Amino acid sequence: MTAPAQAQPPSFTSDEFREALGMFATGVTIVTARAADGSLVGLTANSFNSVSLDPPLVLWSLARGAASMAALSTGSHYAINILAASQKELAERFATKDVDRWAEVGFSEGLGGAPVLLGSAASFECFNRSRYDEGDHVIFVGEVERCTHNPGASPLLFHGGRFYTEHPL
Repeated sequence: MTAPAQAQPPSFTSDEFREALGMFATGVTIVTARAADGSLVGLTANSFNSVSLDPPLVLWSLARGAASMAALSTGSHYAINILAASQKELAERFATKDVDRWAEVGFSEGLGGAPVLLGSAASFECFNRSRYDEGDHVIFVGEVERCTHNPGASPLLFHGGRFYTEHPL
């Protein structure tokens, strides 16, 4: 028996796919950068994952039509800030269009100008190593040049369309 040459068409709707994906609990990040004109760029993303320890690589993905695509695909650096449970409001703000996402947000200047958010559970300052076009998203692979973490910080989690924090079993 030979394998098919291509995938079969989906047997589900986009809404069903989104709902099924929502059953996978994820951490919540805000990806930040500084655009070529000096302006700050940031967006909430839960499509973050580790790739390699040697070299240290991480990945995340962004919708091809996102307003921040130009700045993030052409810049040399970005930071991935893993949010702490206390940063739920930031996650919501950076996921909202047409608001001042940076109003009263504390950050330090990271590598390549990428803002590193204060109070995050962890941060990864990345060189923008490579990008891959897949479906309606672009997958970004970052080479981590510096990382920090706050031991004992409770993470912000997302599952089924709602925010949570961890509870040890």
